[in-house]
Amino acid sequence: MNQNSAEKSLPNLTHLEATGQAHMVDVSAKAATVRTAIALGQIQMQPETLAAIEAGNAPKGDVLGTARLAGIMAAKQTAHLIPLCHPLPLQKVDVQITPNPDLPGYDIRAEVRLKAETGVEMEALTAVSVAALTLYDMAKALEKSMKITNIRLLSKTGGKSGDYLAAQ
Repeated sequence: MNQNSAEKSLPNLTHLEATGQAHMVDVSAKAATVRTAIALGQIQMQPETLAAIEAGNAPKGDVLGTARLAGIMAAKQTAHLIPLCHPLPLQKVDVQITPNPDLPGYDIRAEVRLKAETGVEMEALTAVSVAALTLYDMAKALEKSMKITNIRLLSKTGGKSGDYLAAQ
């Protein structure tokens, strides 16, 4: 494949200028539409750690409530954490942390919604990531070998690029 055909097959990288320098995408000409994103992740731990958290016996207190609140707060701060993200007026952030004895550990799900000119995938992914990190922090006195895994975008709706649903 020659260089010209390789260049044609590359996707349009909207965060790069013609010179290759990163820049914030101008979304001012886009229509404001309702956009949602759902992200998922997991944290694996020993069955004893899961049992202690579920029983409310973690040394730092309310592990799940703190992690859920941290995920919500993180979604609202995404533009401060990811350099080229737009600051967005989020209208819904829902973080759910559900015990999964088959891991063992927790499934973490975040749904973010707004009406704006750009999407909220990064906000949903940030919410899941920070909720998992906070869960780790709150329970690390019980176990340091916990693993944060499988953080991914499940779905997104709205916008010019259309809807996305991850393969199961």
